[in-house]
Amino acid sequence: MNVIYARQSIDKKDSMSIEGQIQICKRLAGEDAKVYSDRGYSGKNIKRPAFTELIEAVKSGAVKKIFVYRLDRFSRSIADFSKLWELLEQHGVEFVSATENFDTSSPMGRAMLNIVLVFAQLERETTAERVKDNYIHRFKLGAWTGGPAPYGFDLTKITDDGRKVSSLISNEKSDIVKFIFEEYAKPDTSLRSIAKYLTDKGIHGPRREVWDNVTLSRLLHSPLYVKANEDVYFHYLSKGMQIQQEIAAFDGLHACNIICRRDRTKNKYNSLQDQMLTLSNHEGFIDSDLWLKVQDKLSNNKQFSRANAGKYSWLTGLMKCEKCGYALKINYIKSEDRFYLICSGKSNFSVCDCRISVDLRELEDYIANEIDKMLKEAPPEEIIPAAKEFSTEILNIEQKIERLVNALAESGDIAVSYISKQIEALHKQRDELMKESRTETAKISKLDFKSLSFDDKKIIAAEFIDKILINGKNVNIVWKI
Repeated sequence: MNVIYARQSIDKKDSMSIEGQIQICKRLAGEDAKVYSDRGYSGKNIKRPAFTELIEAVKSGAVKKIFVYRLDRFSRSIADFSKLWELLEQHGVEFVSATENFDTSSPMGRAMLNIVLVFAQLERETTAERVKDNYIHRFKLGAWTGGPAPYGFDLTKITDDGRKVSSLISNEKSDIVKFIFEEYAKPDTSLRSIAKYLTDKGIHGPRREVWDNVTLSRLLHSPLYVKANEDVYFHYLSKGMQIQQEIAAFDGLHACNIICRRDRTKNKYNSLQDQMLTLSNHEGFIDSDLWLKVQDKLSNNKQFSRANAGKYSWLTGLMKCEKCGYALKINYIKSEDRFYLICSGKSNFSVCDCRISVDLRELEDYIANEIDKMLKEAPPEEIIPAAKEFSTEILNIEQKIERLVNALAESGDIAVSYISKQIEALHKQRDELMKESRTETAKISKLDFKSLSFDDKKIIAAEFIDKILINGKNVNIVWKI
């Protein structure tokens, strides 16, 4: 059937009334055409009662042709009309403007329609460009660019350079974020174990009740939480990221934000060259050392290698099957409260038939006694492994040096000079720590190995032992000294 649509936002002397619009349209549509009219509604949007009813009739297939007095009575937005035309075309509905010679059943009408659609596309692209420019402008100013607040933050407004801008402020969930960072930084902790712990405790995730590896990974990668200092600056510079501020602006207080980060065809955390980083106007609450330690672990940094990942024994990574050479795994049977050693060559690859019957705790006691003997018998001049605090400090310095070296390739002439001085200073600091660690030899030689912490035992055992070969009940310890 033919239908007529008429609209008038307000009655004006110089505007065509709804009755007048209908009368003109009936000359073309016929007296029996069904009329839809909206009085007192603007054409800026399509949320109008009669208009909505008309669209439903179109979708049902009841409409053959729509007549309007003028195109702007139907829609004042070219972009809206473009979308509406797609709907009309989909249902085979023709469109006629009575006073503008606009009839999609004629060649001229279709030509006019194409012109309208070109301008609609231009309007959409121009609007999108304006939105993007405004988004990037707010981003470069450090303001929150929009959307819901990230986990651990609430949205707020602050005054920046005399203007009210969006920002973030930490809330009570920031303690959960801190816990996640601190736990994941531990060598023995995995994303899965943290997710399970949080879910079991009834702590809801950002978008749903349960936690998973992906949610935790995104949170831990985010620079929105870090107190960004020059170490964070060099971390991103070394990855080729476009950084909006100079290094002096990284005050160790404010956090960072990243845009242009989503490319669904690539791993978004591996390629940062097309991404942009800026300092935010909100403060971070994760120390940079902890945040960088987590980034290293997420990148499979060597300090978190599988050799030191065991949680059941400080000998994990050292024990090997003497028959096939594969590492031994530790299985704990809770019902028996007993640990079993299993050859991974047998369980994983079916290349070995070795059956291990060595008691893990007896083996640990034996090796602990042997290491204690060595520590007590070691002469003062022999270099014994440094205390854990020295090892940790030296490792941190070496990581800083590595970040700075990587950043050199992405730096300008001025930054190169600055970075070189930083590297030189770190080398001196590391050398001094190495000297200090060696002065601790006498103290370390008097250590009671059995009284050390789990992590300290792992460090010292790895210094003394090359590997432990086990076959059945036989144990062969290959010492480094």
